Amino acid sequence: MMDKNIVWHNQSITKEKRAQSFKQKPCVLWFTGLSGSGKSTIANVLEAELFQRNIKTYLLDGDNVRHALNKDLGFSEDERIENIRRIGEVSKLFVDAGLIVLSAFISPFESDRQIAGSLLEDGEFIEIFVDTPLEICEQRDPKGLYKKARNKEIANFTGVDSPYEPPRHAQIHLKPAETTLRESVQLIIDYLLQNGYIND
Repeated sequence: MMDKNIVWHNQSITKEKRAQSFKQKPCVLWFTGLSGSGKSTIANVLEAELFQRNIKTYLLDGDNVRHALNKDLGFSEDERIENIRRIGEVSKLFVDAGLIVLSAFISPFESDRQIAGSLLEDGEFIEIFVDTPLEICEQRDPKGLYKKARNKEIANFTGVDSPYEPPRHAQIHLKPAETTLRESVQLIIDYLLQNGYIND
C-alpha cells in the first residue's frame, strides 16, 4: 500500500520532450525465450547497430540485473515474478528518459510479461519471442545450467522442471535456429523503422 505522505512530483522535462530531443520514439524491446535461446546475443548486437545510428538505448540483461538490483531474489516462482516486476518498473523509467530499452529476460510466464507491458503506454512494449527449440538450447548450454538442472543441482529451471509459456501475440517472432544473427537483428530494425520508433 502506498504511503499517503508520498506525493508524486511532476517534472518540467517530459518523456515527450526527451523523445523529441533524441529524435526517436521510446519503447521497450522485451526479449523473451528459453535460456540459451540467443536473447542476450541478439540484444547486444542490436544495441551496437542502434548505437551506430546514434539511437539512445540501454540494455538490461537478466544475469547482470541479478548481480545488483535483484541480488536479493532467488528463483522460486514468487521471486521470479518479483524479478520481472522490478525489471518492468526500471524499463518504464528508461522509457520515461526517452530511451529505447532492450530487456533480455527468460520471463517464462505470460502473466508476468503482461504486467510488465501494462506499466507502459500503448505501443511502448514490443515483445520479441526468441523462439529456439529446447533441444538446441540444451545442446548449446553456454552456462552449463541445463546440465545442472538435469542433475538436480538447480531447481525450478525453465524448460526442465518449470514451464515456459510462449508468447501468443509477440510483435516480433525470431527463429535463430533458422536464420543468421544478422537477419534476426535486421528484422527488429525493420520493425522499428516501419513503425516510426527510429528514422533511417
